[in-house]
This record gives sequence, C-alpha cells and structure tokens, in this order.
Amino acid sequence: MTVTWEESGWERVAAGVGRCRLPVWDCTAGLVVGADGVLLVDAGSGPREGARLRDRARALTGRRVTHLALTHPHFDHLLGASAFAGAEVFGAAGMETALTARGRAELRADAVRHGLDARVAEEAVDALVPPRHAVSGEWTLELGGGRRALLANVGPGHTAHDLAVLVPGDPGVVFCGDLVEESGEPQAGPDAVPSRWPAALDRLLELGGDDARYVPGHGAVVDAAFVRAQRDALAARFGVSD
Repeated sequence: MTVTWEESGWERVAAGVGRCRLPVWDCTAGLVVGADGVLLVDAGSGPREGARLRDRARALTGRRVTHLALTHPHFDHLLGASAFAGAEVFGAAGMETALTARGRAELRADAVRHGLDARVAEEAVDALVPPRHAVSGEWTLELGGGRRALLANVGPGHTAHDLAVLVPGDPGVVFCGDLVEESGEPQAGPDAVPSRWPAALDRLLELGGDDARYVPGHGAVVDAAFVRAQRDALAARFGVSD
C-alpha cells in the first residue's frame, strides 16, 4: 500500500478492512483489501462520490476496485456504482426489481426528495445496471492472501433486498447496510419489511458473533450489544414477538 488508511481517507476497522463516512447523508462505504482483489461495500450517492471512493481505494492499494457489494437499493448507497466499470457487482437476489422503469423512477424521485440535484440523479439512475451476481443465500469471495469476504442475503428488513458482508478476522467485521444505524433511528420507508427486520438483525449477530465489529450504514462502528439492543427496540417498535 502506498499510503496509510487515514492518509487516503479511510478509517481502519481491522487488518485489511476499513470504511469511510461520506458527507451530507453520513453514508458509510467499506473497503476490504486482499492480495489479489479489492472489495468496495456500497458506492455512495452519485457519480462524483463514487469517483471519490474509487480514487481513495486506488490511493491506498495502488489497484482498482475489483468487486462491489451493494447492501440495498437506496440512492445514497447505490448511485455511485457507475464509477466502478469493470468491477464484479453483487446484490441481494431480487434487487434488480428496484432497477425496472418504475423502480428507477422511484429511486430518482427519492434522491431528489432528499436533496440530490435532479440532473445528477437522472444521469446516475440512467447509468445503473443490475448487479451481475444475485446473492440468494451466501457467497464467498476469495480476495487473495487468505482474505475472504462472505456476502449474505439477510433480508428482508430495511428493504426487501438487504445484503450484509462479513469479513472474518480478529476481530471480524460485519458491514450491515442500513439494517443498523448509529447516528439516528433506523429508517423504515415504504419498501421496508418491519415484521422481518428483527430476524435480519438476528442473522447479522449469528454471522459476526459477540466479538465482531459491526459497521452501520450510517454512524460510528458499534459492537454486538448495540446491534442486539437495536434489534429489541425495532421488535418493540414494530410489535414483533420473538
């Protein structure tokens, strides 16, 4: 690596694993570095933000992003994907339904409603292509040098198509998408499935265990106790019994 994590704009979470908190919507993107491959988790809110993540990854590793995992189909995590031409793109099975004509219109409208420039939103949505790889259960990526990342379809919950990423290690790291939020209350929009959300968090906890570091879609890195408490709060909020 040519520079340190911090010098290239990343927060190191564990060996070979980092993340950065993007401005405006405080969305998190993750980075997992192996000897042969570089995995980005989420792509930011538009082409400019995606390009910034691409350049930060290259500054750190000296290589291009080879794999992109999209945790769910919301604009602040998705619309930077066009900056990663040539990367193998993964999403939860069924995510392509968010990229039909109707889904694209809703995605564009949601981005503009939250403050993204209408022209930027239009161009970013038009440039989107469905993930090449649909994860219906679990998918292990071998990134080289013993570095692995497990992609797991853990939803529905925050959306109908929630993907988590576990990076085994000491400690392990779980990228949660917006199934977990630290900087505010978890948001349940019209595409959420509240009755299944607590079970999705149970699955995250099974993946990572008590000692993992959990990276929310928004906010600071948390521990298993935080995820467990948020799971219980969501169950009470939505009237979901165990």
